[in-house]
Amino acid sequence: MNHTRLHPPRGRRPGRDARGVPADPTAEVGVVRKTHGGRLRVALAFPNTYFVGMSNLGLQTVYSLFNADDRVVCERVFLPPKQGLSAGRRDPLVTIESGTLVRQFDVFAFSVSFEWDYTNVVTMLRLAGIEPRAARRHPRDPLIVIGGAVTFVNPEPLAPFADVIAAGEGELLTPALIEALVETGRDREALFDRLVASNGFYVPSRYDVTYDGPGRVAAITPKPGASAPPIVRKAAVKAADRIEPPATRIFTPATEFGSRLLIEVVRGCANLCRFCWAGYNYLPVRPFETRRILEIAEAARPHATRVGLVSIALCDHPDIELILQRLVEMGYGISPASLRLDDLTEPIVSLLRQAGERSITIAPETGSDRLRRVINKTVTNEQILDRADVIFRAGIENLKLYFMIGLPSETDEDLAAIRDLALAVRDRMVEHARSRGTIGRLVASVNPLIPKPGTTFQWLPMTRAREIDRKTEVLRAAVSGIDNVYFNIKSERHSYYQGLLSLGDRRVADVVELAEQNGGDWRAAVAAAGLDAEAYLYRDRTADPFLPWQIIDGGHRSTLFREEWRKSERAEWTLPAKRAAAVGPAAPANS
Repeated sequence: MNHTRLHPPRGRRPGRDARGVPADPTAEVGVVRKTHGGRLRVALAFPNTYFVGMSNLGLQTVYSLFNADDRVVCERVFLPPKQGLSAGRRDPLVTIESGTLVRQFDVFAFSVSFEWDYTNVVTMLRLAGIEPRAARRHPRDPLIVIGGAVTFVNPEPLAPFADVIAAGEGELLTPALIEALVETGRDREALFDRLVASNGFYVPSRYDVTYDGPGRVAAITPKPGASAPPIVRKAAVKAADRIEPPATRIFTPATEFGSRLLIEVVRGCANLCRFCWAGYNYLPVRPFETRRILEIAEAARPHATRVGLVSIALCDHPDIELILQRLVEMGYGISPASLRLDDLTEPIVSLLRQAGERSITIAPETGSDRLRRVINKTVTNEQILDRADVIFRAGIENLKLYFMIGLPSETDEDLAAIRDLALAVRDRMVEHARSRGTIGRLVASVNPLIPKPGTTFQWLPMTRAREIDRKTEVLRAAVSGIDNVYFNIKSERHSYYQGLLSLGDRRVADVVELAEQNGGDWRAAVAAAGLDAEAYLYRDRTADPFLPWQIIDGGHRSTLFREEWRKSERAEWTLPAKRAAAVGPAAPANS
């Protein structure tokens, strides 16, 4: 599932209360309100502001899943806006639906999608009057459950804050959690016994961690006598056509997507780019039922003017052209997620243009065919330019390109290739713009690679800061002064701490807690924790017998990743089955 990262507004917007919530309760459409008496009470949190959280499809889905059970009342809670967190004002955390104190609920559940929100988890626990560390909490405190995309990639930096980590897909985890809670009541040990017997539930307190020096974990093993599996298998839905397509259930004007229906159309991606954790972790490819997608869109039409199609690989849905055509007929504007180049067709681009779309986002990742074979991005520059012709010929004016730097075996020639590709795409844009008399914009976003857990590159060290800075300057110099092309090159500093949160173990929780206390000064937090951050970021892990995130079984054997790494060193593609016959043998490394 592809979640769009949004940023909260700088100040309170008109028509909102101190929590950033619409002051008029009728502004929200689709809210579920239930009496609390005799029900399991769940406070569901997104660890960021209302503005950000209500644009998150994962949160909306889990909210709907909890409230689908009449034995449960689930209410939402968000991080107060910054002005509500000033030193002189720390209002207790209450839910939106009833204004009930969070600490009075049975369960305080978090849906966490982004590493940068880890400090917000700690903040919200403190605001609720709950001790952040699970080991120091009272058994009568609400059960703290942490789920979301980050938890089945690497849950360890959050493990000390969680009673239970829910690793996997909510459609399976939510009903299983409800049943376990209803059957065991307030008996925590009985609850843990029940949960660990199911896929996807990780109870950190039942495991011992053995360290092997800075940045190294020797093992994570069940405590003697504890009921816990040696490895926790993530929960995954086998066939998406048997479940409801995740979609916006609550429409609200107080968010960036206020007039937009978000709906997931297909889960998973067959391409398996070697850097992409989502590609590996959401396999297999599972399209949602076309009929239900269209029924949900039809029902939402009174509340939405645009539809955002959420997926990693939109065009992997076998009926995508039919879906787009029907959405156009309903009068929707359509905003797709980043589109995979090899699946862009003239009918699809034409339908997007008919729906009023003026911009499309694609991800070449690099400008070099050789380097794309290294990362298993299975397109060539020739194909990219061919698709650019299709895009601009259809009347799309603007194009956003995603690139990465700091990739394995990258050279300065590869950086120059980013400039050359951007120029070639710009030339196609200008050529097609002449007949219209207006030229659009080409925006290129460039980010340093963060090797992600559960991918081929999980053993790689990050490129050191000094080298990323040098590459950034080389690229800036190469692209300066290009008309109608705008490069946004992200700093290494941002990636440094995100990498630490992504690749860390439980010791990184100390840094998270200190950064929450000092206002987000990550450098000072790392120093105060006495953590050797470079041992996590700049160390080759190929000889490590165990990696901290391997406590979660994501469904792929280590041998797969190692074979993909050997192919990466040979600059050799692994083609999806549907394309292998059409493309033929992978190109040799020296071509």
